Amino acid sequence: MELNADFDARAAVHSEQLEWRASPMKGVSRRMLDRIGDEVARATTIVRYDPGSHFSAHTHTGGEEYIVLDGVFQDEHGDFPVGSYVRNPPTSSHTPRSDPGTVIFVKLWQFDMADRTHVNINMNEAKAAPAECRDGVEILPLHRDDREDVRMERWAAGATVTVDTEGGAEFLVLDGSFEESGETFEKHSWLRVPKGYDLSIVAGENGARVWVKTGHLDYVITPDQVA
Repeated sequence: MELNADFDARAAVHSEQLEWRASPMKGVSRRMLDRIGDEVARATTIVRYDPGSHFSAHTHTGGEEYIVLDGVFQDEHGDFPVGSYVRNPPTSSHTPRSDPGTVIFVKLWQFDMADRTHVNINMNEAKAAPAECRDGVEILPLHRDDREDVRMERWAAGATVTVDTEGGAEFLVLDGSFEESGETFEKHSWLRVPKGYDLSIVAGENGARVWVKTGHLDYVITPDQVA
């Protein structure tokens, strides 16, 4: 399966407008944003766990990165409330579940295969700081390495926002809204732009809180490329 698989093209999905599609696991459904592959895939997805549902134990050969958007995500390593940003690197394993139910934004097979760094940050508790030379922008760093820069950004109402797209850029609206190329992005809307894209963003009348990743489109791998 291929969905938004051309990384040289702008891709936008307003996930709240999509229907939930059942996954192979009972009680777990999803809204696909991009994908290359079938059940083992390089994928960006919003996943919903019904209350009391779970997924089978598994190893993340290509790593897993996720944000808890609603409810509480759980596994044997702990409980992860709304606002949790988690990176489970390649070779990590767990048995995910949610007793109260949850919705997560999750990215699979998008790590450096040598990465072994676990990250767990509650974005609702950590404090963002003003961005240098970017008026109306506050930044909470989440992860940075030679391949990518991941952060939460808070954009003031009506701010014109610049983002470095030299290595591509990706956005998920956590709350608020913004406009780009005449298109309005609201809560849980997703945007990915290619390397060198001429990006023009204006925050909405209530501002926006946005998960941002840049640089990563210089390093696109798929499961079939890993021996």
